[in-house]
Amino acid sequence: MDKTWILIANSERARCFERQPADHSLTELTDFVFPRASLAGQAEGGDLTGAAGKGHGRTGHAGTQFEPQTQVEEKARASFARQLADYLNDAVTGKRCASVVLIASSKMLGDIKPLLNLAANNALKRSIASDLTQFTGLELKKSVDHALALPSQ
Repeated sequence: MDKTWILIANSERARCFERQPADHSLTELTDFVFPRASLAGQAEGGDLTGAAGKGHGRTGHAGTQFEPQTQVEEKARASFARQLADYLNDAVTGKRCASVVLIASSKMLGDIKPLLNLAANNALKRSIASDLTQFTGLELKKSVDHALALPSQ
């Protein structure tokens, strides 16, 4: 029987479920949490903004060399999206699931989808922009069933 995995995610948490074909019940496979605590520790010990700094050019003359401003939190979230995509990529190529459904906040949906490999992209049956991470139990099942009944976006 074909296994369908459903990844429910936002930029702070993700949960992966296997949806049972007979009764559409959800069995939780894994729970991912964005490493926010490690970011708080970095904020106390150093500059997280990656702000422009002074430096020396190739010629060795004093001057100002600007680096692009990047946020460590954005990089960490991109890494989180990569972790989730890798998990799905490995599951599909390892034949642990036959199809994938992504239900994620629009930001995470946009971050994860481009990182899926060809096999996972082909296995992707639906992608739904919705944040269901706060739901559990029967409420989660009903929310997933409702999301899957909506027309494709």
